[in-house]
Amino acid sequence: MERTRARSIAPGVALVVALLAGCAAAPAPAPTPTPSIPSPSASADPTPLEGPVAPTGAATVLAQGLNAPWSVVRLDEETMPGGSALISERDTAKVRELTAGGELRDAGTVPGVSPGGEGGLLGLATLREADTAWLYAYLTAASDNRIVRMPLLGSAGSLELGAAEVVLAGIPKAGNHNGGRIAFGPDGMLYATAGDAGRPNLARDPSSLGGKILRMTPEGGTPPDAPWGSVVHSIGHRNPQGIAWGDDGTMYASEFGQNTWDELNIIVAGQDYGWPVVEGIANAEGFVNPIHHWSTDEASPSGLAHTHDTLFMAALRGETLWSIVVGLESVDAAPYFAGEYGRLRDAIAGPDGTLWVLTNNTDGRGSPREGDDKLLQIQLAGQQPG
Repeated sequence: MERTRARSIAPGVALVVALLAGCAAAPAPAPTPTPSIPSPSASADPTPLEGPVAPTGAATVLAQGLNAPWSVVRLDEETMPGGSALISERDTAKVRELTAGGELRDAGTVPGVSPGGEGGLLGLATLREADTAWLYAYLTAASDNRIVRMPLLGSAGSLELGAAEVVLAGIPKAGNHNGGRIAFGPDGMLYATAGDAGRPNLARDPSSLGGKILRMTPEGGTPPDAPWGSVVHSIGHRNPQGIAWGDDGTMYASEFGQNTWDELNIIVAGQDYGWPVVEGIANAEGFVNPIHHWSTDEASPSGLAHTHDTLFMAALRGETLWSIVVGLESVDAAPYFAGEYGRLRDAIAGPDGTLWVLTNNTDGRGSPREGDDKLLQIQLAGQQPG
């Protein structure tokens, strides 16, 4: 597939310093699937891939009949041996287990979830600590958005959720702009995307948790190097919903714009990303430019994955999987499967050169197709030059 270059590209992508110089704010002080559905498995060709990579061929269905799924995590051998994956359903508050044999079952319901609008059971993340495998969940409660964690009990194929304990509370909630993605970074800290809850002025206020990228210890504490002396990591965000890290540790985030531009940002501690003053690449003093932007009808981005030197961004309104290669002086973005599977909510690296993608057509805004919603597996291959 021919790759398309951004209409607008922020200069100096190669070095974060270049992104920040002269335009960044200084940090402030201190059902069971049908037999036709295959089991999650390695690709037919296990040859190691060299990046960048791109989708090849049609997607295969790993699971179907999901109800407004929002996040998927694969359980690695260290966290919980056995090859299972866990999927959150926004409105039912259920965590579904997809077993290595392809069975879809309920692992449990997360307590305290108050679904409404874009809120409910959102992002998932996992962590192994000593003898405990923890499942973290970002959820909308009666009065706020919060992060909880629950021990995973039992073994793969029969997992259950233990009692929930609060990791972080007090993130502003609303019918929309709740953020909701969580992931552990290469530094061992837990990161979360928090939307502005429809109150734009919260985004640039370091004392509020709304409109931020948050960073915390696994127990919800403030890291010693926090730029504002709190769990606030960066400010000026409208509704970020995707986070991923490159092999060099660079942190990326995808973000919903308002009426004009959706964004892909490189996230640096203590910086201001401009909302609600600017949207997209504005070259405005005091704010960090996104490295790429899209019109809102092309994207409306949610989950973000990094694998083999390539970012993959799931787009809702755009109904597209975007493949993104960040080069020294440019960002190249190519659309795949436009309109083929409907709204796409999450993307994660799959086993042996594959990508997993969640559709999101049963959330009240999509047009459900037969079997929706689904977890798809997409084979990746090295990109052809030219």
